[in-house]
Amino acid sequence: MQSWPGGPCPKCGEHMPERLIHCQCCRALLNPDLKSDSVEIPPYIPLQEISSMIEVHPRGFFFDCPNCSKELRVNRKYLNQKVSCKFCKEAFDLSLKAPALATSYAIYAACPHCKEDVRANKKYLNEKVACKHCSGKIHLMPVDG
Repeated sequence: MQSWPGGPCPKCGEHMPERLIHCQCCRALLNPDLKSDSVEIPPYIPLQEISSMIEVHPRGFFFDCPNCSKELRVNRKYLNQKVSCKFCKEAFDLSLKAPALATSYAIYAACPHCKEDVRANKKYLNEKVACKHCSGKIHLMPVDG
């Protein structure tokens, strides 16, 4: 097989120097004895998304009322304040250090991946867990206060 001798491109007519494979203007194959590349281009397969670990702070708590023992969902902003039970109307101090409340409480937080509320036992604070709704990786930050 001979190399390209030089001359006008058979497709666009531009003058091309010798020993080229493709036209520099239109990329046409200059030598008819050559065939198109036999290299197969693999199909595009997108990479799997890497899930990230996001720190999540509790939005609130689940407590049992110290008077009537019914479960209460209380926003974090009421921590260390006097609150009233919506069932028995008795007031009590909402503190994580109070003996009646420190032993059993749970937290709730919004999953940053799916925006659903996640409820977790206090033993999972400062742990890396997965959301039960979307399996997104979250790090439950400890409660300050």
